[in-house]
Amino acid sequence: MSTPYQDAQRVGQDAVRAVILDCAIALLVAEGPAALTVRRIAAEIGSSTKVLYTMFGGKEGLLDALYREGFARLRRAQEQIPRGEDPLAYLTELGRAYRERAIAEPAYYRVMFEQPVPGFRPGAEALAVADSAFGASVAAVDACMAAGAFRPGDAQEVSRLFWAATHGAVSLELAGHFAPAEAGARYEALMAALGRAFGADTPSSPDVRSTP
Repeated sequence: MSTPYQDAQRVGQDAVRAVILDCAIALLVAEGPAALTVRRIAAEIGSSTKVLYTMFGGKEGLLDALYREGFARLRRAQEQIPRGEDPLAYLTELGRAYRERAIAEPAYYRVMFEQPVPGFRPGAEALAVADSAFGASVAAVDACMAAGAFRPGDAQEVSRLFWAATHGAVSLELAGHFAPAEAGARYEALMAALGRAFGADTPSSPDVRSTP
């Protein structure tokens, strides 16, 4: 019987990388940070430790790769959403994609936002990958302003406020505070409320100027 590593080798380096990352994230969730060692991962997938050291340079590099992979998967999910002619509808779909990715892969969500490994800090390249995952949201907000759906303001700041609100809802859902039967409708109501809050015809909308 072949090992997961051998199966992935037949497909290519991307498949090998995916097998390693999926094994690492599964160990992290199931057994905690102590289980996340190069030797343990190599044993689980049936490879030598040299393979992991060559690809990731050690545990820190592996954690960095997990962080980047989570945001890369989010970005790929967003890139599949058609822009259409309604920028607000597109922004809403981006928000749905955020929630869907978190629910589909909560382990990656933890690495991205909850710092499950004490002391780990993503490097500059990983942080740049994380920032790039929200470029579509900023562009969508800017398009909403240009189309008159939102009143003029700082598109990046408004995008961050959308992120803060939707992230909070998703985190509460993953933590079990929102029942599955209620969470979807609650998330949709939140996004609709955010859209109304920044709407061009909302007199009491919050200030959307850039913060210091």
